[in-house]
Amino acid sequence: MRVEQQLDALVREAIRSTLGQEAPALLRPAAPEHGDYQVNGLLPLAKQLKRPPRSLAEPLAEKLRELEPIASAEVAGPGFVNLRLAPAWIAKVLLETAADRAQDGVPSVDKRERIVVDFSGPNIAKQMHVGHLRSTIIGEAVCRLLRFVGHTVTRDNHLGDWGTQFGLLIVGMREYGSQEALDREPVDELERVYKLASSRAKTDTAFADAARSELAKLQQGDAANFAQWQRFVAATRVELDKIYDRFGVTFDLWLGESAYEAQLPEVIKLLLERGLAREDQGALCVFFEGHPELGKSPMIVQKKDGAYLYSTTDIATMLYRRDQLHAERVIIVTDARQVLHFKQLFEIAKRLGITMQLQHVTFGSVLGKDGKPLKTRDGQTIRLSQLLDEAEERASERMRSARDEHVIDLNDEEIAALAPVVGIGAVKYADLMQNRTSDYQFDWDKLISFKGNAGPYLQYAHARIQAVFRKGEVDPSALAVQQLALEHPAEIALGTALLRFADVVHTAAEQCLPHLLCEHLYVVARAFSVFYEACPMLRAEPAQRDTRLVLAWLAARQLHRGLDLLGIAAPDRM
Repeated sequence: MRVEQQLDALVREAIRSTLGQEAPALLRPAAPEHGDYQVNGLLPLAKQLKRPPRSLAEPLAEKLRELEPIASAEVAGPGFVNLRLAPAWIAKVLLETAADRAQDGVPSVDKRERIVVDFSGPNIAKQMHVGHLRSTIIGEAVCRLLRFVGHTVTRDNHLGDWGTQFGLLIVGMREYGSQEALDREPVDELERVYKLASSRAKTDTAFADAARSELAKLQQGDAANFAQWQRFVAATRVELDKIYDRFGVTFDLWLGESAYEAQLPEVIKLLLERGLAREDQGALCVFFEGHPELGKSPMIVQKKDGAYLYSTTDIATMLYRRDQLHAERVIIVTDARQVLHFKQLFEIAKRLGITMQLQHVTFGSVLGKDGKPLKTRDGQTIRLSQLLDEAEERASERMRSARDEHVIDLNDEEIAALAPVVGIGAVKYADLMQNRTSDYQFDWDKLISFKGNAGPYLQYAHARIQAVFRKGEVDPSALAVQQLALEHPAEIALGTALLRFADVVHTAAEQCLPHLLCEHLYVVARAFSVFYEACPMLRAEPAQRDTRLVLAWLAARQLHRGLDLLGIAAPDRM
């Protein structure tokens, strides 16, 4: 049940029936002492009606006290109405949630959509590096959230697998390549060769011409060059799959730029027929005359030598997703530096009459402690494989320290098995807990921690609840509880936190903001910690014991479900 949505509707109706007006309803106050929810929309309404705000707030508060969910409605300050929820109503909703094991109380959206999510998008013949971290992690979480609330989601990995670099690689392999190295460590060898070839092409005109010639042959279907290109792609896919397996990320489609090569002449023809593209200094460009933001930023779709660009490929991709995948919405997850490109692309879509919703989900950079983009000590870009290796090593070290401090009870074999779960989960959570639009500083000490807002802390909270059930030999799903009695403040606080799960999941999915779910899970984990210390479960009286065990069970379910929606495992033992 979307509790906040329901309460908001009730309060809006109370405002209409009491005051005959429309006004914004609920918000969550920053300070808990102000209540569970607050109505502050009466202040601007009072100004509009030229009446004292409290003269509007008093009758509204009286009306709200009549509602089943409301325990108290108090007028505060100049005209706020502070609301506290009724424990009996909280208990009723939680019992309904407990019965919904398939969705944990999260309803499906009213209108289901076919959505393509385009994320990760590494380049062929290159290692994945820390620059791919956020798109991969955020994109996967967005897909999981959207699917969970009922949408049909297609994950598409739009690879950079076509273009100028392959002409350089083909001639570079002839000049500098090692067949043995290509067999042993293919992507490392391709990166080495590409760097040498790219550097030489800047000063050696004949070499650069040869690379362009080989690229042209590849684009015209030359069998030998095509076979070489296929080998580059296959070798890179092996390495990419290793990273994605460690991340727990899957794709439904791997349609890179090469998949649209044959459609590019038709794209150019379409743009010319619609009068959207015209020649400028030998190149074909789309101009955005009259657009307040893009008017001075044309998009090149074909160079003067006839070559296409990734902008052309993106237009073809957009048309394919509309015509072949029948997408109603497309979400593209990239860093914020590509904002201009996608604004141009979406404007072209608009002028072509494409009506499917196009959304660019942007994110900031991963920074080191120095506030600069995260790199190795010698200034090199960090490979994702190296980052994940270090995450696992640090997780092992931290778990051994936690064992020495008697925080966790694990032997060496269990620590080794949990190292990827805790380490990689910590990296994911550290990224997802940030508002994706912001840069953030990567800090190993903070992200692999069993205290504070960190992935291991949430995993430990889940395992801690499971330990209670094991100790008491309790199967919480078998508890025949007809009603919950929420009496202790810690019980009520935990129950109130648990109520918000469905609303948080829907908002995080709708706005592609996974950090909202992270915030909720942290609130639940902290509320459970207070509850755990204040409210004994196994030693309580039978009725009280059942209430508390159900609360713990719901907390465990939300932590497990929420972490899974973020792509993070929730171990039962730690």
